Amino acid sequence: MNFETIKKVVLAAIVLPFIFMMAEGLLLIHSSYEQFVELKNDREIADLLAQAGAIASTEIINEMDATQRFLESPDAQTQSAMQNARTTLDNGRRKFFTRLPLGDQRNPGLKNELSQLKMAYSRIIGLRAAVDAGRYGKASDVEYIYRRAALKQLGIGGSLSARIHDPVLLRKSGDLLSMLLTYHGEMVVNALGTRYLAQSEFSATSHDQLVQGDILRRSGMDRLQFRTSSAVIRDVLRFLRQPDQQAAEIFTHAILTGALKPTLGLRDSWIMTQQTRLSFLRSKIMLLTDNLRTTGQTLSARSDRHMMAVVGLSLALLILVAIIAGLAAKGINLVDRLTRERETLVRELRDAAQTDLLTGLYNRRGFEFAAKALVTQATSRSRWFSVVLFDLDHFKRINDVHGHDAGDIVLRQVADIAKQNFRGFDLLVRHGGEEFMAFLPDCTPEVAASVAERVREAVEAASFNLPSGEELKVTASFGCAGRTHSAASVNFEDLVKRADLALYAAKAAGRNRVSSGSVQSASPEAGRRSRPA
Repeated sequence: MNFETIKKVVLAAIVLPFIFMMAEGLLLIHSSYEQFVELKNDREIADLLAQAGAIASTEIINEMDATQRFLESPDAQTQSAMQNARTTLDNGRRKFFTRLPLGDQRNPGLKNELSQLKMAYSRIIGLRAAVDAGRYGKASDVEYIYRRAALKQLGIGGSLSARIHDPVLLRKSGDLLSMLLTYHGEMVVNALGTRYLAQSEFSATSHDQLVQGDILRRSGMDRLQFRTSSAVIRDVLRFLRQPDQQAAEIFTHAILTGALKPTLGLRDSWIMTQQTRLSFLRSKIMLLTDNLRTTGQTLSARSDRHMMAVVGLSLALLILVAIIAGLAAKGINLVDRLTRERETLVRELRDAAQTDLLTGLYNRRGFEFAAKALVTQATSRSRWFSVVLFDLDHFKRINDVHGHDAGDIVLRQVADIAKQNFRGFDLLVRHGGEEFMAFLPDCTPEVAASVAERVREAVEAASFNLPSGEELKVTASFGCAGRTHSAASVNFEDLVKRADLALYAAKAAGRNRVSSGSVQSASPEAGRRSRPA
């Protein structure tokens, strides 16, 4: 059928009686159905958020406390309490994963966070086995593993909250997440502050964790300042302004700076104040959780009403749809098919133009297009961004000895390793040959070097199996460079040059290492040096 015939079919459908009424009815049905789907999804997300909050703030923490009590006093009673806490947490997280919509699980960003959450839970399982086997003693610190899992659970809650459409539910979910973030930080500060004041194994690592906990709680408190429309949040802010709570803030600052001399009296005062604060925050979290569930139930009733409206409108318009269906279906289906084929072709051509076919990463064209907006945004907001440039050591030797097919296998697997070990929102590109580049937004050079080291270790640990049955081991060298807050004049090309110089330094220093470049805005050495393979 040619396009002229299609026009005739469409025109015949247009002139049918009641066509305008039917079109308006279909639009109304479509709009009502979309609202129904959105409300239904929002209701499910509300329940998931409430459940995630309960897991992060209560169930994980309860198992942590029960485990600590068992290690301090191993007897039948503490063991039973620990087993009950384990069962509660396992049931809660199993129910959470079961109720998580399949479509959300396939979302790339959420999929990565879910993977990290499952890894955090696997560490808890490993800890349980070690505790049961008696490999942990009375003085063992198990809190970090549980706190890490709670933080990952909160991260999932934040990702789910971003999928909410209803403004009221979105605001209430934000209230709950801000409170959970504050509470989690307070728990870290409480535990490590108590350890400091008790003069009990407070190491440099403990201090770093204390700083991280303080950052978390302050971040949560900052969010609370912008959520004063909630009566619960206003109560929390009033509570935190009380004199004893302000004194606790001074204590915390003194502990962080090391200015407070630990004594048992200060410890007891600290514990009492912190227990009051944590108990208060827990009660408010329960209120916010119940409020969120209630709002979700209200949305459920609204979604049912929308569904009834959809059914009623559908029945009313069924006769009109039947009249024009025979005439319009052929033309509409053909136009729809041609449109889909065109969109598929355009998408395939666009992907082919921007993607490296061997590794599935961006090619230079696609990378430059994606990175340009991020660089502009980071520069306009004086944000950090870093570049990691890396290539495989002695890659030419692999091609010469084992052939280019083996080299392609290595490149594909290295690309997969890079995607798994860089952050989920970092941009990756096959820069040419065996060279790769990553753009890390909101990332200092130090963090970029840490990420690069993780990737380097993963590459070094990987085994590359060839079709011939041989097994290869490969290493890579990394060069990192970052842009400072004040270096507004530094453009992206300069940053790549500095990363290239750092990569040259890594090669010259013996390969299989990470080297960081300067973060000053001075112009780097022009051009790229010829570096070892």
